[in-house]
Amino acid sequence: MYGVTIQELIDKMKLKNMTPEIDVEKAVLTHPDVNRPALQLAGFFDHFDKDRVQIVGYVEQEYIRQMDVEKKHEIYDKLLEAKIPCLVYSRGQMPDVDMLERCNYYDVPCLVSDMTTSDLMAEIIRWLKVRMAPCITIHGVLVDVFGEGVLIMGESGIGKSEAALELIKRGHRLVTDDVVEIRKVSDVTLVGTAPDITKHFIELRGIGIIDVKTLFGVESVKNTQSIDLVIKLEEWDRDKEYDRLGLEDQYTEFLGNQVICHSIPIRPGRNLAIIVETAAVNHRQKSMGYNAAQELYKRVQANLVKGRGMKRDE
Repeated sequence: MYGVTIQELIDKMKLKNMTPEIDVEKAVLTHPDVNRPALQLAGFFDHFDKDRVQIVGYVEQEYIRQMDVEKKHEIYDKLLEAKIPCLVYSRGQMPDVDMLERCNYYDVPCLVSDMTTSDLMAEIIRWLKVRMAPCITIHGVLVDVFGEGVLIMGESGIGKSEAALELIKRGHRLVTDDVVEIRKVSDVTLVGTAPDITKHFIELRGIGIIDVKTLFGVESVKNTQSIDLVIKLEEWDRDKEYDRLGLEDQYTEFLGNQVICHSIPIRPGRNLAIIVETAAVNHRQKSMGYNAAQELYKRVQANLVKGRGMKRDE
């Protein structure tokens, strides 16, 4: 799991830093979740999730206002000495002077957001889940084809980048070429991104490096994309049996998640871009409930039953 600095959180969520004396570049979040310290303000610290972002909402602030000074100071000290990563006030609420003094003393960043508590929590959790998701790097090309994230894999020099370039010319979008960073956002979702150093670049043998964003415009690139389908390009093997019906889906695994995978044999004259487009559209059609292979199977079975009935009548 990767860490995220408090400065990154401030920049992403547009938070106001009430403790500028604290170095927010060194403070690191290691847990992709949040906590509202309502029970802690009441004095219950058992099983306290101190590694999470602590969010003070309207209810917590109202409770603080009703506390007597001595009790408030005691709770503040107990909360902040637990070394929480940061304290965020929602709805534009401002922390009191006592809280700011103790945040500076205990070196805990105190931040303010104009968002509602529920929206702030949802946004922080969503963003942290992506940033801290388990990540691997693989060799391949990721493109957005009709809204489907298609990961093209295969041996070096087999034509992955060339297929991606033709897809771009046909109006689809490049996410990354050659190096794909895959993050497991959830048990059903994988998200692919490009490393900053190779973002928007494609390497073509015999030509060199080209900048897709500059050549084809911003509409031809995309920063992130979920991985919905894997296309494996391989050299044609006369002795290998390839799937010609598609009744049973084949899968490949990344970070414990299963993704539908098609193995496409490469031969001269086969238009890879059109094959990838067709695979993407067919995958979308299957996800909407229609499977052409199963429909053909049903027709064949119905025809066989009909043929047997005609023989009995004779």
